Amino acid sequence: MKKSATIGILSLAAAFASSHASADELSLVCSAEQSWCDLMASGFEAKTGIDVAMVRKSTGETLAQVRAEAGNPKIDVWWGGTGDPHLVAAEEGLTQASGADTAQLLDWAVNMHTISGGKTVGIYAGALGIAYNSEILAEKGAQPPACWKDLMNPAYAGEIQVANPNSSGTAYTELATFVQLFGEDEAFRLLKEIGKNVNSYTKSGSAPSKAAARGETGISIGFMHDMVKLASKGFPLKIVAPCEGTGYEVGAVSIIEGAKNLDAAKQWVEYALDADVQSLAQTVKSFQVPSNSNAKVAPESPDLNSIKLIDYDFATYGSSETRGRLLSRWDAEVKP
Repeated sequence: MKKSATIGILSLAAAFASSHASADELSLVCSAEQSWCDLMASGFEAKTGIDVAMVRKSTGETLAQVRAEAGNPKIDVWWGGTGDPHLVAAEEGLTQASGADTAQLLDWAVNMHTISGGKTVGIYAGALGIAYNSEILAEKGAQPPACWKDLMNPAYAGEIQVANPNSSGTAYTELATFVQLFGEDEAFRLLKEIGKNVNSYTKSGSAPSKAAARGETGISIGFMHDMVKLASKGFPLKIVAPCEGTGYEVGAVSIIEGAKNLDAAKQWVEYALDADVQSLAQTVKSFQVPSNSNAKVAPESPDLNSIKLIDYDFATYGSSETRGRLLSRWDAEVKP
């Protein structure tokens, strides 16, 4: 009996220790830029005393991981990255309602919350655009692009870089934008023609503009806030809002279904939606437009009101069926 009692006490102590440890930990995947990920993690640790184990992955990679770990997740929270994969995860039951307070959020952020049944919520927005290295195009004697269709120009042969939509939320936003702008068949024809000028399909959505800034490629497709960050550092990068109009992302935050540190995960969502926390993004030159209406918008942030934005259909292009079909068609018709 004494032996049984001892075993029982030890078991209870172990259970208490385990639950106590989980309350002080958070496993996080971040799909924003590394500097912003680091800022958020260190700030959350300082505010709450909760240790954050963080890894940076693109949205496509994260969605694949969340799917693979369904039922036994290794992560608690997915923060950042384009909203479409977050919506797919919500639709597939891979994330759960966070109880987020949306009272102070802008309409486009609340829209994500509504579409997903409360399983994801918007944290920032950013418009898709084109960037070009002015020195490279001047050396080639090529006119800068002004429109999406200009990217088919043979003068840009081997000079365009864009990400792969299977791994990159940025590139999936481009794919969905083309379909909404031009119709599906014409969109794939254009993407295939532009593909003749593409030198590389990268894994990360921000990589092409970094390459253009360094002079490794002449033209990139990506989000304008990433391009502004590079231009602010003195790189010869010029930014174009395409004449036909362009799509935009709503970056999101989601709690994984079955998260082992649920209380800490909910605290993270509350932290990520705080106006003062969102205002800090500009200190690491992250120039997305914050979702909290009381947050400070950096003067460098692209003015979404001055850009010709399409009425991006997040419900349709954030669905698992639509995403899967478009990616399969891209692999068959566009991928080299």
